[in-house]
Amino acid sequence: MVPWWAKGSHKGTSVVVKMENPNWSMVELEAPSEEDFLIGSTPTGSREKLRGKNAKQLTWVLLLKAHRAAGCLTSITSTFLSFGSTVRRRVASGRTDDNDIETDENKAVKTGFYNCIKVFLWLSLLLFCFEVAAYFKGWHFGAPNLQLQYILSVPLGFKDLFDWLYTHWVLIRVGYLAPPLQFLANVCIVLFLIQSMDRLILCLGCFWIRLKKIKPIPKHEAVADLESGEDSFFPMVLIQIPMCNEKEVYQQSIAAVCSLDWPKSRILIQVLDDSDDPMTQLLIKQEVHKWQQEGAHIVYRHRVLRDGYKAGNLKSAMSCSYVKDYEFVAIFDADFQPSPDFLKRTVPHFKDNEDLGLVQTRWSFVNKDENLLTRLQNINLSFHFEVEQQVNGVFINFFGFNGTAGVWRIKALEESGGWLERTTVEDMDIAVRAHLRGWKFIFLNDVECQCELPESYEAYRKQQHRWHSGPMQLFRLCLPDIIRAKISVWKKFSMIFLFFLLRKLILPFYSFTLFCIILPMTMFVPEAELPAWVVCYIPAIMSFLNILPAPKSFPFIVPYLLFENTMSVTKFNAMVSGLFQLGSSYEWVVTKKFGRSSEGDLVSLVEKGPKHQRVGSEPNLDKIQADLKQEQKTRKTKHNRIYTKELALAFLLLTASARSLLSVQGIHFYFLLFQGISFLLVGLDLIGEQVL
Repeated sequence: MVPWWAKGSHKGTSVVVKMENPNWSMVELEAPSEEDFLIGSTPTGSREKLRGKNAKQLTWVLLLKAHRAAGCLTSITSTFLSFGSTVRRRVASGRTDDNDIETDENKAVKTGFYNCIKVFLWLSLLLFCFEVAAYFKGWHFGAPNLQLQYILSVPLGFKDLFDWLYTHWVLIRVGYLAPPLQFLANVCIVLFLIQSMDRLILCLGCFWIRLKKIKPIPKHEAVADLESGEDSFFPMVLIQIPMCNEKEVYQQSIAAVCSLDWPKSRILIQVLDDSDDPMTQLLIKQEVHKWQQEGAHIVYRHRVLRDGYKAGNLKSAMSCSYVKDYEFVAIFDADFQPSPDFLKRTVPHFKDNEDLGLVQTRWSFVNKDENLLTRLQNINLSFHFEVEQQVNGVFINFFGFNGTAGVWRIKALEESGGWLERTTVEDMDIAVRAHLRGWKFIFLNDVECQCELPESYEAYRKQQHRWHSGPMQLFRLCLPDIIRAKISVWKKFSMIFLFFLLRKLILPFYSFTLFCIILPMTMFVPEAELPAWVVCYIPAIMSFLNILPAPKSFPFIVPYLLFENTMSVTKFNAMVSGLFQLGSSYEWVVTKKFGRSSEGDLVSLVEKGPKHQRVGSEPNLDKIQADLKQEQKTRKTKHNRIYTKELALAFLLLTASARSLLSVQGIHFYFLLFQGISFLLVGLDLIGEQVL
């Protein structure tokens, strides 16, 4: 019996367990007390009661775990149902990446590439069925356990036709398929190692720069002149803002440039509007007129003939007669917002440095945490600026101009031939020609210019296609000039091999060929092997190095690795198009912006009205406000596309991962599985913001 003084007392610690299901109530459980462990010193009746109490606690704990397991299963089921409904909606909508094809030439190029992937897919499905049938017939071996002598010693009287077919299939793949596949794999592995070594050297160079605190420093006299406010070193600066149908972001760039801390008499802002939308033209004109009334030295230019895309726009602006009065030109895309001290931190580097042609600054992103796609882009671009641009700027005084957030010496532009419309990377084109003329470049890693990342996969995909097809166009055009240029052999080697071949051609070639084609094929031809360190360890190390400039992104290292391989199909296609001058290499699509840093600015402007009342120049505010409301309604109606090449590769990789189970290849299976899932998510447009 329990003593009377013990009644109602609890010697254990109370534990409150809350059931999430509303059908469950709050239950109070007791933690074990000291008596639960002192069995020998406890009376028999008390021990029995304690056992009953502990059994009751155990029952409730088990019920709680069962409840949690049921909730987890319910969540997984709802996720799969949601995923299935999303897939059905994508398929029912019928919107694929083929809808963007405008010309027959582009359609032929893209269809041919897609058909090649489909051939590999159907071949893998056929071989997978064949291998599964062989597995259940007792053919259990992988490449290391294959005994050709045993197969050849088997008499010709086979059990059935299937054994005869499979035996000859094994002999064919051993004698004819495995050697060329293994050779191609070895070539890609060598390229992979060379590119990895290049990346490692760049990271070591960046570490050395940080260790020695190396950075470009302007002349002390130039800084002193600026601080004293003397007009003697406030050179004439031309500011150019090229834009095309970018009504979401035009206000923020114009406002930021008009707020630059520079004498108004020594600066001119050109708003170079290539928009073909009359409403966008009206809004930009009104914005320019507003700042003119505020005292800004700003002009609006609109081309009637919109030839040459951005290069043609800049070339047309540089042909104005008043440009000869200016010494420097700063270029900002429509979504860029320079800080007020931008010119004071860049222009002084030109003083007493007559060989300097370009000062490039770093980009920072206002929407880097918007979604998974922007986070992954931030990793890539942080490495590009922190490591590639900075190391190349410090050690060889050359890097590719990023097209914006930079200041050029106008003399360098003119001597290098000016802006040319021959490629879709006019910024890289002018940088290469200027370097061949002997001009030097400086990269300022500590000067940042805010901008916006594309938030939808469709916009990002088109941007990457342009960024990877253009350099191959330029390489074909510039190779003879590089060879004939009067520069050192080392600079020629650096420009041809490192700048163009290794980083623009070899990287997309081996990443797509090795991980999207060769690796799946080795699952069906196991006599050709890829070592585990190629599949897992080296890519993991390279991803770790890439993510170092953005340490807050370490939780996304695995998605980053998978997504980079997923993007290899777009980059490879763009590289081939640019190298062989195919139709899709000349595509230029303005990257879609959402104006994240200035959402609501246009609405507030309309509600406030113009600051100065002007007869005959006031915009139709009612019409603008109505159009804005209509756009907001339209923005709610979003659609997604199905990307056929990514989906085909997803099924190819998933089929190969299933085949790898038969050979018990652990690392290969997991890599193929997760890479296939990554392709599937991208192919169904489940990454990034939905597009309008």
